[in-house]
Amino acid sequence: MSTRRRAREIVLQLLYEADLGGTRDAEGAKKFIKSRLQGRKGLTEFAQRLLEGTLKHRVEIDRRLTKLSTHWTLPRMPATDRNVLRLGCYEILFGGTPGQVAVSEAILLAKRYGDKNSQRFVNGVLDRVYKDELSKKADPSGPSDPESKVSPHLSTSAKRP
Repeated sequence: MSTRRRAREIVLQLLYEADLGGTRDAEGAKKFIKSRLQGRKGLTEFAQRLLEGTLKHRVEIDRRLTKLSTHWTLPRMPATDRNVLRLGCYEILFGGTPGQVAVSEAILLAKRYGDKNSQRFVNGVLDRVYKDELSKKADPSGPSDPESKVSPHLSTSAKRP
């Protein structure tokens, strides 16, 4: 397992906890991350940036996810899927992670921690987020059309069976 993937898993745990009402204070979260990553400074900083950034931008992230997920509101989504999507969306929109890398990493988290349909669902929603972001960067003044730029590696289906 890649070390950054392990950092993402730890951040997912903290996002899940925060989503269900068990938010730790910043110092407690920092200690948790540091202990789980065995004090590795670079990874600890990476994980802290992911956690803080996702929480800071959560309103914008949730707005985008709501807009781009077909037939699903955030409260109806399983908590694991919802938080994998939040983390992936943060990485695509604000985290500086290449979009396809963020989508791939989120799919792996969904496969490991979600149910049998999670990886397909996460793939579909984050693919739309990624395409929407690409179209906004290509033409920041015009309307976004996520279908105009199709990624050959990713599905656009965001429906859960």
